[in-house]
Amino acid sequence: MTQRRARFCFLAAGLLAVAGPVLAEGDGERAILARMVHEIDALNPLIEEAEREADPDARIRFQYDWLRGDLARIRMAIQDHVDAPSAEPHPVPPLRGDYRR
Repeated sequence: MTQRRARFCFLAAGLLAVAGPVLAEGDGERAILARMVHEIDALNPLIEEAEREADPDARIRFQYDWLRGDLARIRMAIQDHVDAPSAEPHPVPPLRGDYRR
């Protein structure tokens, strides 16, 4: 695993670790959710860097555009909750999840 890919995986795992303890209410929850949005935004330069380093002749390629779409949907769902929390959960379109083709 290249150092860039390891760094990307580490940041993605960190995002998931931050997502786990989001059980607080009020301002604490909002701060954590805002931090999650920031962390998702911080992944964009790493995604671009990994995409530039990708082997264009690889038989199986990582689908960066699918990843960007899923992260955008996750970010939008979090931001919607922060901006206008409601008692009813918002429907979220399913994630693509499989980034290999």
